[in-house]
Amino acid sequence: MKKLLTVATVPITITGFLLPFAQHFRKRGWQMDAMSLETSAMPECVENFDNIWDVEFSRSPLDLQNLIVAPRQILQVLEKQEYDIVHVHTAIAAFVTRLALSRLKHKPKPKLVYTVHGFNFYRGNKFIKNLIFLALEKIAAPWTDYMVVINREDEEAAKHHRLISPERLYYMPGIGVDLNYYNSNQISTADIQQVRQELGLEPEDAMILASAEFNPRKRHQDMLRALAELGRSNVHLAFAGTGPLMEDMKTLAANLGIQKQVHFLGFRSDMPILMGASVATIMASEREGLARSVMESLCLEIPVIGADSRGIRDLLADGCGLIVPVGDIKGFAAAMAWVVDNPEAARETAKRGKERMVNYGVRHIIKLHESLYADVMQTPLVHC
Repeated sequence: MKKLLTVATVPITITGFLLPFAQHFRKRGWQMDAMSLETSAMPECVENFDNIWDVEFSRSPLDLQNLIVAPRQILQVLEKQEYDIVHVHTAIAAFVTRLALSRLKHKPKPKLVYTVHGFNFYRGNKFIKNLIFLALEKIAAPWTDYMVVINREDEEAAKHHRLISPERLYYMPGIGVDLNYYNSNQISTADIQQVRQELGLEPEDAMILASAEFNPRKRHQDMLRALAELGRSNVHLAFAGTGPLMEDMKTLAANLGIQKQVHFLGFRSDMPILMGASVATIMASEREGLARSVMESLCLEIPVIGADSRGIRDLLADGCGLIVPVGDIKGFAAAMAWVVDNPEAARETAKRGKERMVNYGVRHIIKLHESLYADVMQTPLVHC
């Protein structure tokens, strides 16, 4: 029996992206375990993994807890379980787990696979931040056996900075989107009408949807300012998601005089219907690993307005969506106007995007992981 441990900083990464992988490999006789902050509090993790482990990760990269408490807890598990593969996701968990693995005494050590959900250093970021985060990746590089990147900028960066040897660097188009769930045939006209009634939209109103946690890098303020710049009372902006900046964005909408056109929906479990009720979706982020909501929108043939940033441009290039420079308020406003005024042409961009999504489907990504793990298990490695 092969034994694989999946590690992420927070359990929402596991429940949001990695359950199909656990289900698939368990059916093939693998022991699939999971580790994150408060994993045991998530019923989906308890149900879909053989063993679950709680680790006191902090989401703050500067918290000493990540260097003192968490590595010790991880090491205790690694010493007992003797995994074949440890697959780490997200930057904090990846660094801390690799640190713990470097201290593991028994041999053979598990092979370490690191899926990069977007390096914390990137084009356009502040120089000092890039310097710090790149230094951390270089420190952990000798403890990394295989690296998976999900966008082309990160692939280029990994090669340029020699974070892994080329033969152990894998590009995969994302972590997988469920093409069956995000299927326009699964959405009824009645569902769409119900959502529009819930939001109080009139027949002539057009809704643009943004799905993102309210944190600084998502740049919700740019979308609000663009809506104000647009100056059309029949165009509405709906935000699906929660986060620390939500109240600030409500205040900004009021200050801009557009509060009647902006809908703060909180957490939603009906994203395909919300997207189906929209003339477009929008994402203004300064960086992404690979924007999941953009993929979901394209699967449904809903046009996308996206910032020209890592993890978005990969998906919208070659006429698959509208790309606007990061922070360009007038540009976002013009893109909003275009999708409202040119619905057929906008849909054509989304159709091209849907054709691209075949390679991003979760079934395809699972097959790529089968090949990756086969390579991992056949290659003898010596850890530093």
